[in-house]
Amino acid sequence: MLTRRHVAGAFAALGLLILPAIAQDWKAKYPELTLAVIPTENASGTMDRYAPLTAYLSKQVGVPVKLRVANDYAAVIEGQRAGNIHIAFYGPASFSRAVMTGVKVEPIVNQKHENGASGYHSVIYVRADSPYKTIDDLKGRNLALVDPNSTSGNQAPRFFLAKAGYDVDKVFGKTVYAGSHENAVLALVQGTADAAANLWNSETDTMITRMIPKGMLKKPDGSSMSQGDFRIVFKSDFLPEGPFAVLASLPDDLKAKIRQAFIDLPKADKAAFDRLSDGKDLDFTPVTLKDFQPIMEMLKFNDEQRRKS
Repeated sequence: MLTRRHVAGAFAALGLLILPAIAQDWKAKYPELTLAVIPTENASGTMDRYAPLTAYLSKQVGVPVKLRVANDYAAVIEGQRAGNIHIAFYGPASFSRAVMTGVKVEPIVNQKHENGASGYHSVIYVRADSPYKTIDDLKGRNLALVDPNSTSGNQAPRFFLAKAGYDVDKVFGKTVYAGSHENAVLALVQGTADAAANLWNSETDTMITRMIPKGMLKKPDGSSMSQGDFRIVFKSDFLPEGPFAVLASLPDDLKAKIRQAFIDLPKADKAAFDRLSDGKDLDFTPVTLKDFQPIMEMLKFNDEQRRKS
């Protein structure tokens, strides 16, 4: 005799078969995912730094995750707008610009540095052997910025210097966008710029400390440069670290898999996590849109200043 218990049991068994199938439906639409990264360093350096992460994500998520090295910050923003980039690593300003221009993205985590802070500072460097010790000393000189959408390499210097009474475009004789943080430092080293804007995580974790082991910073006599060969003449207030973010349009179960993979990364694959920062970062910190509201206000201020000039 067919009883209510038998019917309930049959439906329960059917549900067990259907649920896993539903949970995997997204694989038909997303047989492959793309991770894109803003260009803080050269293309080969970016590939080396993020390849272990993409291998880890491929394993954890269950579909291949391919790395895309973007030519500039805008390429990451527009790639996510078009839906071609499913996961992205942004700076805080480029992420905020994406949100402000209508890109539907959700931040997941950002990195906690060795000093325990999930953020960093913008600095302006000069050569230590130069006569420049203040922003006033640099009036009429050349400044290497990074990218229009770079936080430490453009937006933060403009914002905080304006608050201190300096208009970047009027103080400096010439400003150029170098394209990456490494290129901005190289412009300073090679003498094509008198100052360079860049990121500063801690005393032992800067773009300079990351470039030195690669042999990228040399004095005219061929000897290696050190952090002491550079002087900071400007340092911004604290900035939240940029996030890893996913398209909001991805299926919820896929977003959950990606989010959990990032949260687990520091312990599940410490080598891949350490590669992201040369072993300098401690962990990931969960973030939300609210964490980047101060950066959005900074961008609005800079946009207004640009319209006035």
